[in-house]
Amino acid sequence: MRVLYWTQLFWPYIGGVEVLATKFLPAMRERGYEFAVVTSHGSLNLPDEAEYRGIRIYRFPFQTALAGGNVDKLMTALQGVVRLKRAFRPDLIHINFSDPSIFFNFHSSAAYPAPVLIAIRVALPNGHTSGQPDTLLGQTFRAADWITANSAAMLADARRLVPEIVHRSSVIYNGLSMPDVPVMPLPFLPPLLLCLGRLVEDKGFDVALRAFAALVGRFPQLRLIIAGDGPARLALERQAFDLGLSSVVQFAGWVVPERVPELINGATIVVIPSRWQEAFSLVALQAAQMARPVVGTRVGGLPEVIVHGQTGLLVENEDTHALAEAIAYLLDNPQAATEMGLAGRRRAQGLFSWESHINAYDELYKRLI
Repeated sequence: MRVLYWTQLFWPYIGGVEVLATKFLPAMRERGYEFAVVTSHGSLNLPDEAEYRGIRIYRFPFQTALAGGNVDKLMTALQGVVRLKRAFRPDLIHINFSDPSIFFNFHSSAAYPAPVLIAIRVALPNGHTSGQPDTLLGQTFRAADWITANSAAMLADARRLVPEIVHRSSVIYNGLSMPDVPVMPLPFLPPLLLCLGRLVEDKGFDVALRAFAALVGRFPQLRLIIAGDGPARLALERQAFDLGLSSVVQFAGWVVPERVPELINGATIVVIPSRWQEAFSLVALQAAQMARPVVGTRVGGLPEVIVHGQTGLLVENEDTHALAEAIAYLLDNPQAATEMGLAGRRRAQGLFSWESHINAYDELYKRLI
């Protein structure tokens, strides 16, 4: 059974969607599916065709064509997708909805018709008209055979925008295999905070720095690691310097996925101060797997991964004082922090297991094909 797997970016890019895809495709391949990945070059000089663990990767200039409004590039990319569909002859097209490249699938659907599954991975546009029949989102969602979302919050947004999908849509939570890393006790002497992810404004790491600045006087041994890379790194480093935190804040840079559990294992608390509507947050799940309590913001799907008062604490986004006080509560109450971390680990083993995630998509694939 052949599946055309459509995603905005793929390896070597690292993000929640990309990391999950590199695990998902080999696991589903073991269950008898053959994949071809349709993706973009992004900002890197990557080959048009490549291979990842035996899976063919086809890259098209989607982003540059759309950003520049280049008609020639748009047509070249569209023709390339048409040729690939006709050559690969997919039984199913699985689209990770995260960027406007779905334009190319929608306008090439007549070339080789196949059932379409759309998996919502990011927050949807807030505008009341974005789901109308004359919009790309509205047309694409109405034409899909099934739609999944990785949180109930994202599914509710999709159904609000396009009510017609109510009876052909469902939630499939993200899942990850439990790391093969022994869980260490939470360190409190000294305590360590961890922020992990792409260094972009939406992640709110500047709010975490301001909250940290308010805490170092109360907890002189407290340290902060900001792990990841991105366009906001220079501004964050400058902010740490201006706040007088350069000696107690470490910018760890890009971390390979295999090292993430080990990094989390050394933290006392994982902080997720996101501004934007996080669809799910793999970092919150990875923290729970390593029995780390999470302090996060009450946005998007985060409250479905972090249960307030049970596996961590939630505050309103942009509220520096509330973020600092939630962190301080866990630092002042090591037993409560430990219990929250362990509760998060138990929940991750059940609700967000890798087997449940793969089984759900396997069943859906078979039903649609």
